[in-house]
Amino acid sequence: MDTESRALEQLPQDECIRLMGSVSVGRIVYTRQALPAVEMVNFALVDGDIVIRTSAEGKLAAATRGAVVAFEADSVDLAEHTGWSVTIVGQARAVNDVAEIRRLERAAPPSWVTWESDHFICISPAMVNGRRVVGQRLNGGTSAHRF
Repeated sequence: MDTESRALEQLPQDECIRLMGSVSVGRIVYTRQALPAVEMVNFALVDGDIVIRTSAEGKLAAATRGAVVAFEADSVDLAEHTGWSVTIVGQARAVNDVAEIRRLERAAPPSWVTWESDHFICISPAMVNGRRVVGQRLNGGTSAHRF
């Protein structure tokens, strides 16, 4: 059997933030009607905060205002059996300051969806956890390790 030994690596916080900044799509995990909810969103890192542009009238904006949320982003290469995953936990805040909104309009990517009115959610990292996962490659393309 052809094998190549690989490892699971815990990532330091600075590497987690660097990796998070290298992608533009992630998942926000929050509570909606007392149940966990997960939504895929496009985002940007601006001054160390995760910035999401969404609808001011939407459920995401209402549910995350002042709430503790989790945010996860990852990158996986299925052919090479490599990848990483970073999770950030922090308090979400609605951006209401006009000067900050103007700054984020320039710094954050446009939403993939058109809204009546833009609303910015910022998540300041309080807990950061990441790992690089590289499974043991076996002949036949299976992997001994999973995320």
